Amino acid sequence: MHEQFADDLALHALGVLGGDERAALEKHLEACAACRRELEQLRGDMALLALSIAGPVPPRRARQRLLEAVAREPRRATAPARPGWSTLVPWAAAAALAVGLVVVSLQKSDLQRRIAGLQNQSAQQQAELQRAREVVSTLTATDAMRVTLVAAKTPPQPQGKAIYVRDRSSLIFLASNFQALPAQKVYELWLIPINGAPIPAGVFKPDAHGSATVINPPLPAGVQAKAFAITVEPENGSSAPTMPILMIGAGE
Repeated sequence: MHEQFADDLALHALGVLGGDERAALEKHLEACAACRRELEQLRGDMALLALSIAGPVPPRRARQRLLEAVAREPRRATAPARPGWSTLVPWAAAAALAVGLVVVSLQKSDLQRRIAGLQNQSAQQQAELQRAREVVSTLTATDAMRVTLVAAKTPPQPQGKAIYVRDRSSLIFLASNFQALPAQKVYELWLIPINGAPIPAGVFKPDAHGSATVINPPLPAGVQAKAFAITVEPENGSSAPTMPILMIGAGE
């Protein structure tokens, strides 16, 4: 069943099969997966053959199938409706060459577009990486000048920032621009819970620049904080805040 279509498949791959023979072959191809695969392989071989005219030698399989098609053609030469192989080969080779060149051109253009896209993407990533490095370098530079801007003719205002993680009972407090205190006085930080009395959260004295830190003072587990406050207390701290409250802040 397949052998009777062997020559027609080769001619169809070259694009020169017509008339009733082409219609019969196409009807057979609809129901025959093996012949469809054979046709696709022949078309691939024809494209390689076209490239071989000005390029490398085609694969052994392509040369063998072309020789077999040539050998079979004399047996079909008596058919009045089909031109001889000798008249088909030049035209078929030219057509195959044209198809092959179009395929190669399209593949080359697609490859060039992909390369250009990858190069552009790589350049953008390199630029973003460089900007990130510059930011990190500035933030971590030991010789960086750090400046806090305030309103003109206004002395720097005391500032405190508390970072609290309830699940771990972890607290970090950063103070800046605090005024110096008498020798027997300290600032005391308070955690003000949702319910209940204020909880002592560490004492501190600012340095010569008005800065201080409190890191992980002992706190009860799992307390939900409503706010933090600061008061001035005796040197050893207090169990309850005394008035006035100098600073207070709720969660952001």
